Amino acid sequence: MNHTLFAARTASEAKRLLDSGQLTSEALVSSCLARISDRDAAVGAWTTVNAQQALEAARASDKLRASGASLPPLSGIPVGIKDVIDTRDFPTEYGSEVFAGRQPDTDAVLVTQLKAAGAIVLGKTVTTELAFFGPGKTRNPHDPERTPGGSSSGSAAAVADGQVPLALGTQTAGSTIRPASYCGVIGFKPTFGYTSRTGVLAQSAPLDTIGGYARSIEDIALLFDTMSAFDAADTDMQPGEKPSLVAALAEPGPRVPRFAFIKTPAWPQAEPATRAAFEDFAGSFGARAEIVETILPPEFEGILRLPQIVQFYDIARNYGPIADANPDRMSGKLKEIIAEGRTFSSADYAAARADQDSLYEILKPAIADYDAILTPAATGPALVGLSGTGSPMFNALWTYLGMPCISLPLLEIDGLPVGVQLVGARGNDAHLLRVADWMMRQQRKA
Repeated sequence: MNHTLFAARTASEAKRLLDSGQLTSEALVSSCLARISDRDAAVGAWTTVNAQQALEAARASDKLRASGASLPPLSGIPVGIKDVIDTRDFPTEYGSEVFAGRQPDTDAVLVTQLKAAGAIVLGKTVTTELAFFGPGKTRNPHDPERTPGGSSSGSAAAVADGQVPLALGTQTAGSTIRPASYCGVIGFKPTFGYTSRTGVLAQSAPLDTIGGYARSIEDIALLFDTMSAFDAADTDMQPGEKPSLVAALAEPGPRVPRFAFIKTPAWPQAEPATRAAFEDFAGSFGARAEIVETILPPEFEGILRLPQIVQFYDIARNYGPIADANPDRMSGKLKEIIAEGRTFSSADYAAARADQDSLYEILKPAIADYDAILTPAATGPALVGLSGTGSPMFNALWTYLGMPCISLPLLEIDGLPVGVQLVGARGNDAHLLRVADWMMRQQRKA
C-alpha cells in the first residue's frame, strides 16, 4: 500500500470518498497507522497509539455505513488527541513524569462529542510538560533539528506530516497557533468559551482554549461543528446554539475583504526576514483586498505583560502544589514561572483580568470596519534546536482578548513555513473562517 495514498488526504476529501464508497474507514485508518509506523522515529508525534482498537472502530464504522444507516459527520475519520485531554481508552499524562500512568475513568466532554460524531481516536499526541514550555520528544517534520513549537507539538506535527487528518490541541498563550506556523499546517483557536474544557488540564481558566489542526479550512469547520454544544459544567461557555461553520463556508465570502495589518508591540521581536515577508505579503493582493496598516489604541502600551500576569499567577495556583510535592520531577523552567507567578498579588491578577474585557471594548471600534486582523503567527520559522518551543508573543495578546485566530501556511522563509495569522472579533468565528478560506483560495490562484 502507498501509505500516503489516504493518510495525506484532508478529512473532507476522505469523507467524500467514504460517502461515495470509494474508500473504507479501515483503509483510511490503516494508511494513517502505516504512515505513523514509517515516520514515528523521525517525528515522534505520539505518546500512545492503539492500532487494534482504531481498526476495530473503523470496521464498525464501515459496517454501519454499509447498512445504510444515517451517519454522523465524522464517521470513520481518524483524529489525534493532545495528551492534556482526558481519554478513558488511553493514558493522559500531561507530558509530565509526575503523572506517568495516569488513566482517566471518563472521556473529556469534547472527546465524547467527537466519538458521537463518529470520529476514531488513533491515540494521544505529545504535549510539552503540563502544556507549558518543557519540550517533549516531537521534532519538526520539515527539519528534525528544529522545534515543532508547543505546547501542542505532537498534534501539529502529526497533521503536517500526513499521519492523521485532524488533531486537537489547546492554547493558553500560543500553543496552537505557533506550532501550526512552525509545522506548516492550519491551526485554529476559536473564540474563548467556544468549546467545552471539562476533562482538560486546567492551566489558566480565563485563557485556556481548545485548538485544532487540519489541512483545509473545510476540515476545521467540520471538526469544530462537532464540539460546539453547550456544556453547563464549563462556566465560561455561553449557552445557545452556534451557527454551523460548515454552512457558513458555503456562503460567499467578502468580494474585496478589508484587513487591519497590525504589527502589535511584538513586531520588533520578529526576525527581519519575517517582517520583510509580511510587508511583501500585505502588498501582494493589489485590488483583490484592502489591507490597511493599523495602530493599536494607546491603551495597549505594555499589553504584552498582562497575559503573562494572568497565566503565571494561575500556573502558580494550579501547578505550584504539584511542584512543591514533586520538586525533582518538574523542570527548572516551570518552577521558575511558578516562582514568578507567586510574586503577583491578587490585586495584580484582578486588574489584569478586568483589562481583558475593557481593552477588548477599546479595540472593537478600531477593527469594526475590517473583516480580520492580519499579523504574523510567529517570530519566524521554527527555531533550530529542541530545548525550547519558541516565543508566543504574536499569539498571547489575542488569546488574552478571547478572540478567534487562525494560522494559514502561506509564507516560506529559507524553505521553512511561516504562518499568516488572521484574528477575528469575538463570536465571529464563522466569518473568520470564510475570510481565511478566501485568502487560501487567492494564494492558490497566485
